Amino acid sequence: MTKFDEMLMQEAIREAKKAAEAGEVPVGAVVVHENKIIARAYNQVEMLKDPTAHAEMIALTAATSYLSSKWLQECTLYVTIEPCSMCTGAMVLARLGCVCFGAEDPKAGACGSVLNIANHQGLNHRLNIQGNILAAPCASLLSEFFKKKRKNVPRLHRKNV
Repeated sequence: MTKFDEMLMQEAIREAKKAAEAGEVPVGAVVVHENKIIARAYNQVEMLKDPTAHAEMIALTAATSYLSSKWLQECTLYVTIEPCSMCTGAMVLARLGCVCFGAEDPKAGACGSVLNIANHQGLNHRLNIQGNILAAPCASLLSEFFKKKRKNVPRLHRKNV
């Protein structure tokens, strides 16, 4: 992990904070091409009423639009939590060069925690992965968000939060 990686993860954290302010699960992402941020995004699932509106998906769409290309092999995505199977699948399809994430996701991570879609031998592309970049602040954003959410949910309904 370099200072450059940390700086870019800080940018993803800024995006995650925007999500939290909007009442969304605080996940943020940035896509970098030739050392320049070309896309920024945060979760918008609740706002858009769209289960696919994860930060990574929105950032990938913005990056492909910026580059006018469906391929992102020369790009790196920085995201505050390990991507899920949907997002990792989209990264494989876009032939993303590298994904760097903050906190591991032991419940839905698809870059090695639960599944490893990122490096599945049966797929036509594999992602370079770097995890645990500023993991503590990334994990803290999520745990604080869910702690507040649980605090506001009646005890009978806590099972789903």
